[in-house]
Amino acid sequence: MINRVLIRIKVVQMLYSYLLTEKLFMIESQPTPPTKEKRFAYKLYLDILAIMTDVADRVEIKGRKPLYENRFIKMIMADEKVKSTLAKHRLEGANYLHINNSIAAKIKESALFKSYLKEEGENMANDLKVWVDIFNAIIVSDNSLLREFENIENYTLRGVDRMKEMMQTTFSNFSSSQGHISDAIKTLRQSLEKAHELYFWLLLLPVELTNLREQQIEINRNKFITTNEDINPNLRFVENALVERLRQSEQLNSIVETKKIAWLPNDRILINKLLKSIMESDIYNDYMNAPETDVHADCEFWRSVFKHIVLSDQDLIEALEEKSVFWNDDLDIIGTFTLKTFKRFEDSPSDAIMAMYKDEEDSLFGEELFRATVKNKEEYRQLIDTFVKKESWDSERLAFMDVVITLTAIAEMLNFPKIPLKVTINEYIEMAKAYSTPKSSSFINGILASIINNLKQQGRLLKND
Repeated sequence: MINRVLIRIKVVQMLYSYLLTEKLFMIESQPTPPTKEKRFAYKLYLDILAIMTDVADRVEIKGRKPLYENRFIKMIMADEKVKSTLAKHRLEGANYLHINNSIAAKIKESALFKSYLKEEGENMANDLKVWVDIFNAIIVSDNSLLREFENIENYTLRGVDRMKEMMQTTFSNFSSSQGHISDAIKTLRQSLEKAHELYFWLLLLPVELTNLREQQIEINRNKFITTNEDINPNLRFVENALVERLRQSEQLNSIVETKKIAWLPNDRILINKLLKSIMESDIYNDYMNAPETDVHADCEFWRSVFKHIVLSDQDLIEALEEKSVFWNDDLDIIGTFTLKTFKRFEDSPSDAIMAMYKDEEDSLFGEELFRATVKNKEEYRQLIDTFVKKESWDSERLAFMDVVITLTAIAEMLNFPKIPLKVTINEYIEMAKAYSTPKSSSFINGILASIINNLKQQGRLLKND
């Protein structure tokens, strides 16, 4: 019932909030005042970070470099001071380079690395944990490396300890910069669950409107002065077959009871107004005066009512927004599935109500897309910036929503090989039309086309259009 169109929208919305508030990760700055010991400690700290990036590049398994693809290392590698230190090591042929081969071999054979491979990608916390373990259990325990430390100018044991303290601070900074991703994932799940709940609020609406009309009919029958219409009302509306099938649905009743879904207790004025709008409509008049009716006509009546009256009612839209902040953008899509469900009740009442997701793949899609985007956002942003510059755009002045939409599109193209490229491109272009600036869709279309060509030339994108 919750399709990938809605999931993509939810992911982009959540990424927008997450990336906007994400704490920027930075390595430590030169300590002040710059005493000899502090200068030694800071040089050693940069050396260790450079060693870690070099070692990550040397640990290869079946053509892959899992530690080099690790998010913590990507963040370290992005720092200009680390890049400069590593370049200096290689230029000068530092002894570290020979030691790094030995350290890489130890890592490759270690239980902690093998454990990381089993859990890789399941939790971003693993990206940090493996490097904390490598640093403590392998790097700073390597005797050859420890001897190299002693050859550095201004060496002291306290300087080594200070370096370790800076490394622990770096690990903590990375953890805190990524710490609220679990909260973002939790909110994403809640948002999708609330979309599913909206589906049941809408399914219950014909029942509640009918209940209200039944109450009105009963009141009219008991008036002191009655008319013929009061005594012998047209009962076609209240005897509608779709409403009866909704009432008998065990699945609907179960959700309604569990989620405490009800319109009349708190929204009676709204339901009264909706019922009045329906009863004054040509749709209602044609239905009530038709020569005869059947299940098909009964279901089509409510489909027409929802299409032309209910789903466009501004008071209903405002009421739904008050019930959940997640429902601002859900009504169009969930409304479509509600209409489909009315049709399904006509054909097969026993299994008319749709499952939350089509299959397990769809149920995992949102979280996997969110994590893939966050994990690779630096690499994907670099791709965007590269082609933005080629087109003479100012990357610093891009609308942030455009950046988020494009990052997510790239993540989908590279991490979900079963989804055709055309589907991905079209979905995010349509999203840009709805959620960003007037020029955004053409901009995103052009940037994605350039990125796709580049990725295909590199052999990184193999699927067909």
